[in-house]
Amino acid sequence: MPPGLPPAPLAPPGAPPKPETSPFLTWLRTPRPEAAPGIWRFGHRPRPQQEPEQIPTRQLLSGALIAFLVGWLVWSLLWNGYFGTWWVLPLDLFTPDSWRRSNDRVGNAILWYSYYAVIALAILLVVGRLGRWGEVWRRFGPRTWGATAPATAPPPTPDQDPAEWPQLRQAGAYEAAERLAAEAKAGLMRDVDHARLSRAWQGVRTGRHSLATFTGAVLKDGAAACPHPSGARDLPARHARHDLLTGQVRLGTTADDPRNPYHYRGAGLALGPDLLGTSLLAVGPAGSGKTGALVRPLAESLCLQALAGQASVVVVGAAGAGLGPSESYDVVVRIGHPDSVYDLDLYGGTTDPDEAAAILAEALVGDLADPHPGSDSRRSTTVLAQLLGPFRAVHGRFPSVPELRQLLDGAPGPLAALRKALTDAGHASLLRELDARERQLAHPGDVGSVLADRIALLDRPAFAAFFDTSGQSRPFSLRSLDHPVRVRIDLPQRGHADASRILARLVLAQFTASVTVREDRSLFACLLLDDASGVVTPEAVRGIQRLRSANAGTVLTLRSLDDVPRPLRGPLLGATGCRMALSGLTPWDGQDFAEVWGKEWIEARDVTDRQIIAETPAGKAVHMLRRVITGQAPTARAVTVRQVERERWSASELAHGVPPGHAVLSLTTVRGEHAPPLLVDLRG
Repeated sequence: MPPGLPPAPLAPPGAPPKPETSPFLTWLRTPRPEAAPGIWRFGHRPRPQQEPEQIPTRQLLSGALIAFLVGWLVWSLLWNGYFGTWWVLPLDLFTPDSWRRSNDRVGNAILWYSYYAVIALAILLVVGRLGRWGEVWRRFGPRTWGATAPATAPPPTPDQDPAEWPQLRQAGAYEAAERLAAEAKAGLMRDVDHARLSRAWQGVRTGRHSLATFTGAVLKDGAAACPHPSGARDLPARHARHDLLTGQVRLGTTADDPRNPYHYRGAGLALGPDLLGTSLLAVGPAGSGKTGALVRPLAESLCLQALAGQASVVVVGAAGAGLGPSESYDVVVRIGHPDSVYDLDLYGGTTDPDEAAAILAEALVGDLADPHPGSDSRRSTTVLAQLLGPFRAVHGRFPSVPELRQLLDGAPGPLAALRKALTDAGHASLLRELDARERQLAHPGDVGSVLADRIALLDRPAFAAFFDTSGQSRPFSLRSLDHPVRVRIDLPQRGHADASRILARLVLAQFTASVTVREDRSLFACLLLDDASGVVTPEAVRGIQRLRSANAGTVLTLRSLDDVPRPLRGPLLGATGCRMALSGLTPWDGQDFAEVWGKEWIEARDVTDRQIIAETPAGKAVHMLRRVITGQAPTARAVTVRQVERERWSASELAHGVPPGHAVLSLTTVRGEHAPPLLVDLRG
C-alpha cells in the first residue's frame, strides 16, 4: 500500500456494526425473569399458572377434517344452486341494477367473483372456528418444525446493558465503567469476575469500602480487581451448570408429570442461597445420587460464589467421596492422613472454656443425650468446663486429646499437678471447680467415664499428629467463616467410623456456634455434610433452626431416617425448609415425608357404567346388533365429580413410584415462599 493512504475499512460504508456475541456477553444479557422457588431462571420462559384445556390430537385432527368437509359440502351446494337464489340477496340489496346487468363482461366477472370470494371466506371462518383450525396451526404449524431459527434480539441500550455497568456510571465512576465494559467486550471478563466486582460494588454502596479505593483497583487491574485471597478467578473444572448472576446451580429438570404444578413442568430445577438458607435434608439409599447429583454440584456452586466474595463453604465427607479436587478449595483438612497440611481445631477457635465445653460435649455425647425436654444432658458440659477452665488458666491453652483423656479418667498424677499449679497461681475459684470434679469421680453415675471413653476414640495413633493445641500445627477454625473461604474436611471413615461421627458432630456444632455470632452476615455460609448418620442431636436441630436468621444453612444427607432417633425425626424435618426424598426410599421413611408434606384438596371423578335395557323389539334388535359388532353390551356412563382430601405424596408412591434417578423435592425460601413436592429428574 502506498504510504499516506488510510487503511481499508473493515466493513462496507454505511453497514451497521457487528453485534457483540461473545459467550460472556450472551450469558450476561440473557433474561432472568422472576420465577417460582426452585425454577432455573437463566433464559426461563414462564408458563401459565393453570394448565390450559388440552384437546386430544386425534379428536382435534378429526374435528378439523370434518369441519373442512362440511364447509366443502356447503360451498358445493351453493355453487350448484341447491339453495336457490336467496344467497345472492345481499348482492341485490347493496349494489345497483346497472352493475349486475351491465354489458361489461370484465366488470361483471369482477363483481360476481368478488362476491363468491366473500361468501367462501365467510364459510371458511365459520368452519375454521368450529374445527379449531387455529389450534391445529399452533400445535402442528411451521413454528413447531424447527426449520426457522429464533430471531436474534437487538443489543440493549447502554443504560440497560449490564455489560456497560450503568450502576457505576450513575455513581460517577465513568472511567471504571469504561474499563470494565471494554474488558467485557474484549473477552477478558468471566462470570466469576462479574459476580466478584458486583459484590465489591455492593460494599461501596453499603459503606464498607470507599469509592476511590474501588475505582483505583479497577483502573489498575481491570476485571482482575478485588481478587479472592487465593488469587483464583475460576475453578479447575465445572461439572454442573451455574448462574452466578442469580447464585443458582441447575440440578435437573422438573418432570412433566400431572402431580407437578403446570408452571413447573419441564422447567429447570435449581438451588441457590435463597433456598439453602432454610437448610436441606436429602434422604435416599446408597447409589441414589445424593453425592454426585446433589452435594457435589452444590459444593461447586458455593466454591464459585466464594471466589466471587459472596459465600463461605465447608464440605465434610469421607475421604475419596468425590467432593471436588483439592485445587478447588483453599483449606483441605485430611484427618488421619499424614500428608494433611491443615489440622482441625478441637475447640473451634474459642478462648471461652464454657463455650468450648459445650461444643465438645455436643460432639462427644450429643447422640447419647435424652432427646426429650427436661433431660440432664448439660452434665457433660459441666464436667468438661470443670477441667477446661482450670487447665487454660494454668497453661494458657486447652488440653490436647491425651491430656484431656487423663483428666477425664481421673488419673491422680495429672489432677494433682493441675491442683498444685492452681494453688501456686492463686486461682481459688478454679480450685473449687477442681474439687467438685474430684468429688463427682467417686459417684457411680459420673458422666466423666463416658466422656473419657468417647475422647479415647480420638486418642489413636492415626490421629497423633492432629488436634494439637501447642501451636505446632496449622489448625483450622470455623470462626474464619467471616471470610469467603472454601474448606473441605475429609473424615477417616475406614476403620474409624465412631471417630468420624464424633468429628462430624464437632464440625456441625462449631458451625452453628460460629455463624450465629458473626458481625457481618452479608456473607452466606453453608455446611455440606455428605453423610449425617449419627450426627443429628437435639442441640443440632436447635442449631439448624437458628441458621436462617444468620444467613447460613446446612445440607444434610442420610441413607435412611432410621439413622436419626425416632423422637428427632419430626423436629428435623420441621427444622429444614427443603426436603428431598430420592428414589429407593423405604415405606417407613416415606411415611415421615408424607406426614410432613401434608394433604391437599383434589377433584376426584367416579365413573359408573350402567347397562341399558331395551324394552321394545326394535331396541332389543339394535342392542343385539351392537353387541355382535362391539362385543360389549350397551351401557350408559355416569360421572360423579367431588372434592376429596388426599396426601400430596403417599408413603407407597414415594417408595415405589419415584423412578430411578429422580427425587421428590419440596422447597422453602428464606422469605417464606413455598413450592409443593416436585418430581425432579436429577439426570437432566
